[in-house]
Amino acid sequence: MTCGASAAGGQVLSRASAAVQGSDQAMASDPTRTPRRAIDGVLLLDKGVGLSSNAALQRARRLYRAEKAGHTGTLDPLASGLLPICLGEATKFAHMLLEGDKTYAATVRLGLTTTTGDAEGDPVEERPVPVSRRDIESALARFVGSIAQIPPRHAALKYRGRKYYEYAREGIDIPRVAREVIIHELALHRWNPPDVELSVRCGKGTYVRVLAEDLGVALGCGGHLAALRRVASGGFDIGDALSLEALEALVDAERDARLLPVDALLATLPRLELDAADAWRLGRGQAIAGNDLPDGDFRAYAAGRFLGVARAITGVLRPRRLLTTADAGSAPRSPVESLES
Repeated sequence: MTCGASAAGGQVLSRASAAVQGSDQAMASDPTRTPRRAIDGVLLLDKGVGLSSNAALQRARRLYRAEKAGHTGTLDPLASGLLPICLGEATKFAHMLLEGDKTYAATVRLGLTTTTGDAEGDPVEERPVPVSRRDIESALARFVGSIAQIPPRHAALKYRGRKYYEYAREGIDIPRVAREVIIHELALHRWNPPDVELSVRCGKGTYVRVLAEDLGVALGCGGHLAALRRVASGGFDIGDALSLEALEALVDAERDARLLPVDALLATLPRLELDAADAWRLGRGQAIAGNDLPDGDFRAYAAGRFLGVARAITGVLRPRRLLTTADAGSAPRSPVESLES
């Protein structure tokens, strides 16, 4: 179970695009299917336990009859909670959440290790749990900050072209190199032996199941991840999400009203308003003067309308990722208003 993607820059963009392309192939054209529509926006979905992230994505996509859709960070079937889904043009900016911090409510069951490090695996070893709340709090303090974490055997990372879990299922051991991850906050909410209920806010690439196993090792009794719920991702909160069942109960207009605008994914970037001439040039891939701008990425707008992301480097502004509708002469497809319109 990861807390975000592990690649950066173009690699993250490629991964997000690949996820969307895979979704597109799964929904290939079929004359018996309901016609798709071009709709853009971000859906905050509360995924239930037992459903894969891709299955949840496909159900949501069918509800919206969307031409294109992708999610922003996998939740294993064991996990529940916030799964932001990008529709249409929003898929171009999915990497912003893949890179962002995530917050989880996790339950670690001490005294029992499993083959996968979570409740889906087979039991490996059972031990007594002679630990106190103070022992747990002391152990947790060791995992806050930048730590080295060895990815689990059952992971979607690749080694020599194959995923880790494929080797694990065949009983083949492969080298797994420790990676640096960041745990921003790690708080004990409840100690109900043998269960430890935690709040975890972490950076990209963090495996919460490995954190659970490492906590068990630190306490000398072993442990595994018994339950996981994502409660925040980037600037989004589970309190604003709806379940698939709740979405299915809505009529189309009500369901569409639940979508956030595409630029909601980019709320942490500074806003940049362009005049019509500069917007026209940027929309055609041309660089424009940005003499007063600091280096970095910006949310670009023209007359209050979101165009996409532009990057300033040494006084020159260039398009980085634009909406298909960024041409000032075209009309926006989405029924969703801009974040700051």
